Amino acid sequence: MGWTQRELAEKAGVTERTIISVEQGKYKPSILLAYKLAQVFATDIETLFCLKEYFENDEE
Repeated sequence: MGWTQRELAEKAGVTERTIISVEQGKYKPSILLAYKLAQVFATDIETLFCLKEYFENDEE
């Protein structure tokens, strides 16, 4: 989308540090934050967080 982490954080109503931590895999977002991020990106939570691939890889 071309946004900075700060811009994304503002759109989602969280801190820039939160976005950085989510991107680095150091923080698993709450369902509410996941929902907000999905809305910002006009997608669903499953697609945004690649959940199908995550569970497929987990089964191996």
